[in-house]
Amino acid sequence: MKSCEAKRLTPSLSAMSLEKRVSAEQLARIRAQLGALGGRLVFTNGCFDLLHVGHVRYLQAARELGDALAVGVNGDDSVRELKGPSRPLNSEDERAEVLAGLGCVDHVFVFPEVRATESLRIVRPHVYAKGGDYTVESLDAEEVGVLREIGADIQILPLVPGRSTTAIIEKWRS
Repeated sequence: MKSCEAKRLTPSLSAMSLEKRVSAEQLARIRAQLGALGGRLVFTNGCFDLLHVGHVRYLQAARELGDALAVGVNGDDSVRELKGPSRPLNSEDERAEVLAGLGCVDHVFVFPEVRATESLRIVRPHVYAKGGDYTVESLDAEEVGVLREIGADIQILPLVPGRSTTAIIEKWRS
């Protein structure tokens, strides 16, 4: 009987996810509050279509760069534009909920554009993290321009070799 009572007191994953889901404007306010306290907001973004160990390790490393981690998730239309008509495999709401379920992720928001440029301009993160499949030189030039304009620290984090959504899909198909 006590185990049932305990379960009712424990918030569900979707309730936790709802608490972490924010808009870019809300995230800008959170960033300002953190900054006023001497904290740093880390920002990263991507499709996160099939969450895998590479994503989890990358997000954990990104979280260690500051005091809170915000993850921008590409909306469904932008994923199709980036990855092709068969993607995403999971909806933007489902991808956001899975990310919000991770302990290292403090805030999640969905953005409709292919690039996070406008979100970066609104949020103004202290740190911008991307995976090692990028270099500062290969990042979108507009995004880099905004990051430099707002004084964000750009960090490229190592990849987990052989772990990508594309590789998982290809392995499954073969």
